[in-house]
Amino acid sequence: MAGYKEYYLYLQRIMPEYLMINILVADDHSIVRYGLKKIIANLPVSATVTTVEAFDDVIVTMAKQSFDLLILDINLPGGNSIQMLDAVKLQQPHTMVLIFSAYDEKIYAIDYLQAGADGYLSKNSTEEETKLAIQTLLNREKYMSPSTRRMILNKLDQQKDSQTNPFETLSIREVEVMSLLTKGIPLFKIAEMLHLQISTVSTYKTRIFAKLEISSIIELLEKIRFYNISI
Repeated sequence: MAGYKEYYLYLQRIMPEYLMINILVADDHSIVRYGLKKIIANLPVSATVTTVEAFDDVIVTMAKQSFDLLILDINLPGGNSIQMLDAVKLQQPHTMVLIFSAYDEKIYAIDYLQAGADGYLSKNSTEEETKLAIQTLLNREKYMSPSTRRMILNKLDQQKDSQTNPFETLSIREVEVMSLLTKGIPLFKIAEMLHLQISTVSTYKTRIFAKLEISSIIELLEKIRFYNISI
């Protein structure tokens, strides 16, 4: 990814007039599509803007053409969940994705950024904020509003200030199961190794996730790194 970014920025620097940028706008409101096209037209870039109204059209269009940036509403016909990001990144991993939504930024921004979006912008944003967000992603950088940035920093501060290390609440057996889970070992194999029933191992996994307040192995690995746990 770093190599792709460096090559892209190199081309943008030495011959911007020849670097045609392809942008896909996905929104089911014509006035929003029109407004974004007008804003993009006023940016100091040469851009071709394609617009679609439904998520199925996003996938079909991306199968036919490469895009530098996708501006995506998260409430589209045919797609209204965080799984849309997985489908988009599977189709074109290098495409930058800017979530452009009327949904409450305080509730949705962090989740979508953690799920793989490169930026989150409220539809209540000013024209200048919208320009800044689009230009930031075209520069292959992440964008978040000042309010979202503050939320993330506050969340990190709260985690660091917490008196209780959640890993200290795990039993010895739960630590054993956790260690094997981080190695990618499936539940049935863990059951064999620890001489337990699969249902018992599954229960341990559920307890571990509950105590650590996580929902995936990826989050488990992130939390282990955050608390500098040796396993």
